Amino acid sequence: MYEEPEEFIKKTMLSAFYMTTGFVMFLAAVLSKSQRFKEIMIISFPIIFVLMFFYFLKLPDVRILKRQREISKSIVFAGRFLIIELESGVPIYDALTNVSRNFKDIGKYFDEIIGQVDMGTTLEEALNREIELTPSNNFRKLLWQILNSLKTGADISSSLNAVVEQIVREQSIESKNYGRKLNPFAMFYMILAVIMPTLGTTMLIVFSTFVSVTIGLVALLSLAGFFAFIQLMFLAVIKSQRPSYEM
Repeated sequence: MYEEPEEFIKKTMLSAFYMTTGFVMFLAAVLSKSQRFKEIMIISFPIIFVLMFFYFLKLPDVRILKRQREISKSIVFAGRFLIIELESGVPIYDALTNVSRNFKDIGKYFDEIIGQVDMGTTLEEALNREIELTPSNNFRKLLWQILNSLKTGADISSSLNAVVEQIVREQSIESKNYGRKLNPFAMFYMILAVIMPTLGTTMLIVFSTFVSVTIGLVALLSLAGFFAFIQLMFLAVIKSQRPSYEM
């Protein structure tokens, strides 16, 4: 990020204020005839502002997570491609350039290194900068091995091969752990997103006939929206837990 922390906080507060103002104006148009209109507006504005502020404050973390997933998606294939290039006698600069051209996701991060070298920075300094800024630990290990081999004069391909195999083992363990997590997720999904919407709604309608309570269309639509939100939350949690790499 090119912004100072103070400037980022200021922009975040302004964005949260604008979004809160727009949402409260929409809420005012909907609830203008309510008897507790003023109370609702007074209570909702600070709550919505705080929620919006923390939402915008977390956007850099979301971008960092997105970068981690982009790198993890094809780091093994890019590493093996780089090893093959080096074992074929291709210079390290040309090998990094070929990786940046052949891999879309992780290639742009290699392209940042090549761009710095083309601007006059040494390869060691460019690798050091990328090691410092990259959010991916696996990518940091890969670049660190390249940098260490360049400084010591050791064989780069053998060092990279050991790192790539270690990453493969870690990804295999992560994939097995994800498979174990799916079992409780599936059970809770069946309870909250399948059984409760069907049996729960049916029992509610039957119970309402005994106590002479009328369930209107608005209440049923609200229930449907609530259960739809629960299902979307489950899908979002499962998707966030799924490993981002390709096996």
